[in-house]
Amino acid sequence: MVELEKAYIAGIVDGEGTVTLMKHHKNETPIPFVSVANNNLQLLQWIKHRCGGLIVSKKKYKPQHNDSFAWSVRQDRALRFLKEIVEYLIVKKPQATLILRKYKSVTHRAGKYTPKMLSDKMKLVAKIRELNQR
Repeated sequence: MVELEKAYIAGIVDGEGTVTLMKHHKNETPIPFVSVANNNLQLLQWIKHRCGGLIVSKKKYKPQHNDSFAWSVRQDRALRFLKEIVEYLIVKKPQATLILRKYKSVTHRAGKYTPKMLSDKMKLVAKIRELNQR
């Protein structure tokens, strides 16, 4: 991505996105997750083309609602993505910075956690959730 694209995508993440740690599977510890929800599929396809990730359709709860979609990246791809855009983030910068600084140090590569490591990781998850409160 060129710098202008990084700044533009950071603005989209700030306005329409989520930067968090969340479980993808029931029996795992939370992992980095970045998503953007939007009604404009073309915009999300443009982001996917530059950054990778997945696009899914979101469920319509009422017939009058427009179709909506969500683009996302997770795990190491989310970390690489955040490294690319963190300097341009404003609203989500605290979450991104904290994840980039601390996630690897509280995550065991093989998933075998000591009680202290698990406690440290869950403290990081709690701090990210606190930052994400409106």
